[in-house]
Amino acid sequence: MAIPVPSKDPSKKKQEEEAKQNGDTTAAKKAKDEEKQAEDLSEEDLQLKNELEMLIERLREPNTELYRPALETLRTLIRTSTSSMTSVPKPLKFLHPHYPALQALYETWSPSEDKSLFADILSVLAMTYSDTQPRGTLRYRLLSASLRPASAPLSEPGSWGHEYVRHLAAELGEEYNSREFDEEGVEKTPEENKVPGTVDDLRNLAVECATFLLQHNAEPDAVDLLEELEIVDRIVNIVDDNTYERVCQYMTRCVNLLPPPDDLSFLRTAHAIYAKHHKFPQALSLSIRLGDPELIRKDFNAPANPIMKKQLAFILARAQVPKEWLETPGEDGMEDGESELPEDLVECLSNTRLSTQFKEFGKELNVLEPKSLEDVYKSHLENTRPTTTVDSAKANLAGTFVNAFVNAGFGNDKLMAKAEEGNSWVYKNKDHGMLSAAASLGLSLLWDTDEGLSQVDKYTYSSEEYIKAGALLATGILNSGVRTEADAALALLGEYVENKSVPLKTSAIVGLGLAYAGSQREDVMQLLLPYVADDSLSMEIASLTSLALGFIFVGSGNGEIASTILQTLMEREDKQLDEKWGRYMVLGLALLYLGLQDASDATIATLKAIEHQISQLAVVMVDMCSFAGTGNVLKVQELLHYCDEHIEKTPKEKKDDKDDKDATPEEPAKDDIFQAFAVIGIALVAMGEEIGAEMSLRQFNHLMHYGEPVIRKAVPLALGLVSASNPQLPIMDTLSKYSHDSDLQVALNAIFAMGLIGAGTNNARLAQMLRQLAGYYYKEPDCLFMVRIAQGLVHMGKGTLTINPFFDDRSIMSRTAVAGLLATLTAFTDAKGFILDKYHWMLYFLVPSMYPRFLITLDEELNNISVSVRVGQAVDVVGQAGKPRTISGFQTHSTPVRLGTTERAELATEEYIPYAHVLEGFVILRKNPGWENEDKMDI
Repeated sequence: MAIPVPSKDPSKKKQEEEAKQNGDTTAAKKAKDEEKQAEDLSEEDLQLKNELEMLIERLREPNTELYRPALETLRTLIRTSTSSMTSVPKPLKFLHPHYPALQALYETWSPSEDKSLFADILSVLAMTYSDTQPRGTLRYRLLSASLRPASAPLSEPGSWGHEYVRHLAAELGEEYNSREFDEEGVEKTPEENKVPGTVDDLRNLAVECATFLLQHNAEPDAVDLLEELEIVDRIVNIVDDNTYERVCQYMTRCVNLLPPPDDLSFLRTAHAIYAKHHKFPQALSLSIRLGDPELIRKDFNAPANPIMKKQLAFILARAQVPKEWLETPGEDGMEDGESELPEDLVECLSNTRLSTQFKEFGKELNVLEPKSLEDVYKSHLENTRPTTTVDSAKANLAGTFVNAFVNAGFGNDKLMAKAEEGNSWVYKNKDHGMLSAAASLGLSLLWDTDEGLSQVDKYTYSSEEYIKAGALLATGILNSGVRTEADAALALLGEYVENKSVPLKTSAIVGLGLAYAGSQREDVMQLLLPYVADDSLSMEIASLTSLALGFIFVGSGNGEIASTILQTLMEREDKQLDEKWGRYMVLGLALLYLGLQDASDATIATLKAIEHQISQLAVVMVDMCSFAGTGNVLKVQELLHYCDEHIEKTPKEKKDDKDDKDATPEEPAKDDIFQAFAVIGIALVAMGEEIGAEMSLRQFNHLMHYGEPVIRKAVPLALGLVSASNPQLPIMDTLSKYSHDSDLQVALNAIFAMGLIGAGTNNARLAQMLRQLAGYYYKEPDCLFMVRIAQGLVHMGKGTLTINPFFDDRSIMSRTAVAGLLATLTAFTDAKGFILDKYHWMLYFLVPSMYPRFLITLDEELNNISVSVRVGQAVDVVGQAGKPRTISGFQTHSTPVRLGTTERAELATEEYIPYAHVLEGFVILRKNPGWENEDKMDI
């Protein structure tokens, strides 16, 4: 249709006349300025401007016939205007001054489809007025939608372009938040800014916007928008094959930064997306993070491919998920659960291959030969004169641990496993030293259940009580993390639990705790629980039993155990609760809630009711364990608050006479040990997330400067926990400084922490520092003992093991590993009372957190195959455009390879396709059918 173009003047004159009528000189000036500006415009722009003004004129005329075509032309002009990214599109620029007039005009129209179209156009123009009239875009968009008949819905928001959708998304979030404050449905927004539509309308619009954003590579924006409107679960239905991967990656990375309940809802949503797209390993790793037996069973049974199931079984075995969770509860009695899983799957699930594969791995890396103590100490490099003879019993004891840690899992060390008859290292120690020496055999034969039991067996018949106790502990250690059909640990240790002798009893109990860590076995619970409740037993036995149960039921929130421990804490006499063992009883309780977040609230409330001051310690420990590895900022702040109390150790200054004792019995010196655990708690919460972990280092620095002695002692331990098996330079230097501290307790813990951060890394710089310390402390038997232990840890497994609790590309926190680390650090909160006294065997609490850091590739028959892989530093590529490299500075090796804590591997060629999504641990590969003709496959 032809559009007659009138001359431009009438509208200008009209404007000037209007201005004069209003007696407003500024408007007249404006009109003059515009005329000036019009002269600067190019021919095309002028034409466009005239056309737009003519169309607006058209809308003011009484003839309603002309409205529709005019609006449609306007719409076309706005949509088709292309301009550079940086400038405002021309039509919007020219229409900007007319917006208020158009708004007034809009209000005069009667509802119709034309009015809906007008609102749609106003919604776009509102973007240019977003600073003065907030949420105009959204308001007109919703008005426009409400005026349409149901049969002809409004066009997609995306048809107006990307900027419009982003604008709308921002306003949706603002609007939703402003509505949230009242009860749902009652809105108190001021009238003129009133945005029509219910919360559901807002949410539906958000889903439309998110769909557009997903199609245009803006996955993070889509997730953020839906999160803001609290409907993030709806994203499951709008992602497709191209976008789901990026959406899930972004969502799982957000989890650490979200407050609870949102973090779990994100995990569940990402899990639902993976499950929908049949990405079983990814889905399974998320359900392990959620710790939900239902989901884990569903994911495990989802794939039909038996080889995929084996791969999933390897992931579950690494996470120490109880086998019982996978068996579908049979309706006709539970007994048939045993036969359900095929033999080969059970083998993968119970980790029985670990030992043989680990020795193979050692052979490949050329570290199978046993290392002697001298190989580790390299004392010829220490610049000391060997004049003073150190307490030789202590030196031999240190040798026990170093030998055990360094040769762990290889089963061929010279001192114990392969020692000549009657020449065993055990006899070079005395009394309680024999216990640790006999137990070190278990560490040397770690995971090797067959060979191990026969080797340990001969010590169980020893007449020496301590050797016998050590053999029991060794049985527990070597079964750690491996499940066998025979259940040897329970059979062998069960009978000793009732034994009258304290060393035998405690060794059997702790042995069971280590052997069944994370297995949640009811039968073991029935065996051990009575020893927690029995008041006639010493605190030592009750507390170690509590700890063993904490290991076995770590993160299960088991109510029966929790209530028994709480009961005991209430009923025991104050004098008993004051003992150093109290902290282990509380740790047992805290481990039950490891990583369960709010599930521990009821328990914490109960703990606050206990009169004894142990309740303060218990509250801190249960709280910090509940939020372990979440990176929850509020928890870190709460724990920091505990550290700023200054506790007077001597409240009885006024009472100088002894005879007032009975007058003021309620004034015992306040116990400040809870502050030490608050410091460790900061590390425990922050270690799950890199930025938080880095920020915590600065807090530790402050605590070290201004804290009380009890806090200063704990800071090195916290540093060791926050980067276990991950020797970062700044932390190494800090610990090196603390290891020369004037307070020997601080120095001692710093030396141990140096062992923790370098555990199993063979870090040369740390080894050098420790050799210097050995020279520095050659007259201090305690510190020298610790230096030796740290040297043993740094060379743990000859550099093939790790104690870092995070695996699966550092996304899943192994609860058993955290339990092991916490139990060890607890012993160091009073090193004089535990490790340096006769409880040095507590160093073996590290066993549940020891795991090989290898990548072993298997074919579909589970035989080792060697393929070339690239290993490099892991790079975070979430939310980046395109397909950036996920590793930097890589080297190419052929498998099996050793992976550092912050390293990642990827296959170098596309000859094989991995079943697992992360190359770590055992990975099954299948031949890529299109490899011959070089078809490109995404790996």
